[in-house]
Amino acid sequence: MAPRLGLLLALLLAGAISAQQQQFMEYMERRFGALEERISQWHDQSSRYSTELREFKNQVITMLENMEKEQDRLRTEVENTAVRVDRLEREVDYLETQNPAPPCVEVDEKLMENQVSTAKKRKNEKYDKLTDCSDTISQVKAMKILKKFGSSAGLWTKDPVGSSEKIYVFDGSSNDTVYVFPRMREFTLFSATRKAARIKLPYPWVGTGHLVYGGHLYYIRQQGTFQVIKFSLANKTIVDSSVFPVEEQVPVFGLSAFNYIDIAADEEGLWAIYATRENEKNICLAKLDPVSLDTEQMWDTPCPRENAESAFVICGALYVVYNTRLPSRSRVQCVFDVSGTMTPEDAALVYFPKRYGSHSSMKYNPKERQIYAWDDGYQIIYRMEMKKKLEI
Repeated sequence: MAPRLGLLLALLLAGAISAQQQQFMEYMERRFGALEERISQWHDQSSRYSTELREFKNQVITMLENMEKEQDRLRTEVENTAVRVDRLEREVDYLETQNPAPPCVEVDEKLMENQVSTAKKRKNEKYDKLTDCSDTISQVKAMKILKKFGSSAGLWTKDPVGSSEKIYVFDGSSNDTVYVFPRMREFTLFSATRKAARIKLPYPWVGTGHLVYGGHLYYIRQQGTFQVIKFSLANKTIVDSSVFPVEEQVPVFGLSAFNYIDIAADEEGLWAIYATRENEKNICLAKLDPVSLDTEQMWDTPCPRENAESAFVICGALYVVYNTRLPSRSRVQCVFDVSGTMTPEDAALVYFPKRYGSHSSMKYNPKERQIYAWDDGYQIIYRMEMKKKLEI
């Protein structure tokens, strides 16, 4: 009886265990099914996200490409606009500088003869100074190289009368356009002429002997004879003109063949430095009336033309700067005082610092007591140290 009962219990226990295993297997199958379903859903979502990210990336790339194209288009439009604005500015400058009725500057032969006769009568007379200026150069105190601009020959200057800070630039030895910079800073910083105003003169200028003085531009025109033109910077019109009352002119400086007249300013007013075939070995000097352009007095100086490169006037004394055919160190080697206060032997021999080439122009500013020089395309300022003439 007992063995049968044990067998029955064993069978019942085996059936219970088999049922539990079946339930466990079914449970595991359900869990794995749920996990597979979740993995499938994650895979589907990942694929969708990847597709959306790829589409977004393509959209961004397309937008960036369109933005670059738009940027290129805008840049091209800006450049075209700048070109049109620059052209418009030049056209406006041209229209502003046109003279509807330029004054007649034809040569009057009788007037020229009278001017020559009057000037010769007062030739080499002692000059009665208008001021008590008695300074002369002791030495070059300092040199400042501002920049390199334009051609090897040229002129740059300021108006020594009044408070204007404008810089006037004549590029080359012949042209009809003057560049005007509002201040020294703009002239120094800007390498191009787009930032400069332009004055187109009614007649072209020759040489580098021009001058800005008292709101007027005094420049040299050649039409057979040489004429001094007085041009108003305010009205952009010719105020007056005069035929320079000398005959058979030759280049005033032996090393600057393009200069026949060099207009200079000092404490006494305006001067004209020139040379004639009659006295072709030496340089001549004339005092000009800045209002009427009449020649008040004329002098034959002992300063030779040979190897002269430029000149300027200080307190009624002409200082001639010399160099060599192969440019070396420039020096003031001849001084002529129209008042007779100082003889050439009394003047100091002044050397300028060695630079690049030779001076094509040297403009003394009596207000600032410094010289604006053009040296082989470089614009230089020389600050001068002065002494009284009696101290030399």
